[in-house]
Amino acid sequence: MAKSRLFHSTAIVSIMTMLSRVLGLVRDVVLMGVFGAGGLMDAFLVAFKIPNFLRRLFAEGAFSQAFVPVLSEYKERRTLDEVKLLIAHVSGVLSVILLVLTVAVIALAPYVIHLFAPGFADDPLRFNTASELLRLTFPYLLFISLTAFFGSILQSYGKFAPPAFAPVLLNVCMILGALLLAPMMDTPIMALGYAVAISGLLQLLIQLPDLYRQKLLVAPKINFKDEGVKRILTLMLPAIFGVSVTQINLLLNTIFASKMINGSVSWLYAAERLSELPLGLIGVAIGTVILPSLSASCAKGDQDEFTKTLDWAARLIILVGLPASVAMFALSDVLMNALFVRGEFTQTDATNSGLALKSMSGGILGFMLIKIFAPAFFARQDTKTPVKIGIIAVFANMIFSVVFMAIFYLVKLPLHGGLALATTGASFVNAGLLYYFLHTRGIWRFGSHWRKMMAQFTIATIAMLACLYAIMPFYPTDGAVWQKIAVLLTLCIVGAIVYGAVLLATGFRPRQLKHG
Repeated sequence: MAKSRLFHSTAIVSIMTMLSRVLGLVRDVVLMGVFGAGGLMDAFLVAFKIPNFLRRLFAEGAFSQAFVPVLSEYKERRTLDEVKLLIAHVSGVLSVILLVLTVAVIALAPYVIHLFAPGFADDPLRFNTASELLRLTFPYLLFISLTAFFGSILQSYGKFAPPAFAPVLLNVCMILGALLLAPMMDTPIMALGYAVAISGLLQLLIQLPDLYRQKLLVAPKINFKDEGVKRILTLMLPAIFGVSVTQINLLLNTIFASKMINGSVSWLYAAERLSELPLGLIGVAIGTVILPSLSASCAKGDQDEFTKTLDWAARLIILVGLPASVAMFALSDVLMNALFVRGEFTQTDATNSGLALKSMSGGILGFMLIKIFAPAFFARQDTKTPVKIGIIAVFANMIFSVVFMAIFYLVKLPLHGGLALATTGASFVNAGLLYYFLHTRGIWRFGSHWRKMMAQFTIATIAMLACLYAIMPFYPTDGAVWQKIAVLLTLCIVGAIVYGAVLLATGFRPRQLKHG
């Protein structure tokens, strides 16, 4: 991929992702306002988290990281007919696995809920509602996994817009479900289950025209013995841990939170969603764009291009991730109050969600670094290193959860804040170990030019933080919604301007963000 294409593709994915995240924020505001942060909302979030977790784990996570390097190799070294045959065989095998899994989970829904949210067993209403919602939402995994598969193909051929736009449909369907369908149902929360399933099918369908135009829309064929399929499965199994540790840790938080007071799952969810705004805008976008590029560099044996691409990605990640982590911490209470306090979502819910966001915000930079460090290994078809690190990070999260919950208990703070802080700690364990092996193996390291840049980023971030704390006393906690939103936007805009201005004043120039 040409250097200019990296910037262009990143811009496309970032714009589409920003649209999706903004609509996602609107969706969450609508859901919390309509349903609140009580038991039934907790039930939906658990039921939706299971297929969504598996989507990120298998489809967008391990599967994409295993499939893209193999597809890139076929694209570079083999004929179009061989590429088509690989796509046919992979789509056939993937469809069979997903169909069997979907049927099994629908049949065993109560047992699955008991596994992922054991605390619901003491509340029959939450437990039964979650089980029924799981049956409605789980087909989403089948549709969205195939969507991710087709999206990976398009991304490998430089078509990033359709896959990046697809998540917008999920947000639109859920908003319409909450506002239009829910009032017509005996159990309103069930409307969200139907909305999720429908959105998965729509996201799948919008990929097909571009695949057809690329002459890559082929009929599935089941062949587990195909050489490419076997390689992908071999790479995929360990990659499940290596690329999706963050999701596993968040799921562990849900298991713990299900045993806490009503609302704990919803409070953690609200914090996760806000922390994912910068992660999705930059971290996911860059991680998505660089994997095909890194894979192509490896296929051609161009280590210099590989190194330059990874260094370029790291500059963009830290440029955004460092101030985003700090700003999210400082503005956590303001964000929750301005965006969510309305309808069934109370100020108490906002305070508890704000505590979770404070604890989780520090890990935003760690989450973003994982998004570029892990693909550096997968592009080299090395899945063993990330999986070992992933297992360590999962155990670290468990240990941190116990330790931080004990500390929060002693200081009389809500325990879900300790769970969020454990996720932050585990993200830095994961990112730190990934970098350690990149460095020690001579794959990539922070060069001498990073010392000055890190000093510049740090100084600008401190200036931005001082500015935010100077303006926050003017935030109208009890004001009208439009006043809260206006002051929040002012805080964000002024903070960004101060950060950029101080960065330029320290000598940093936009040309330093160029590839190479």
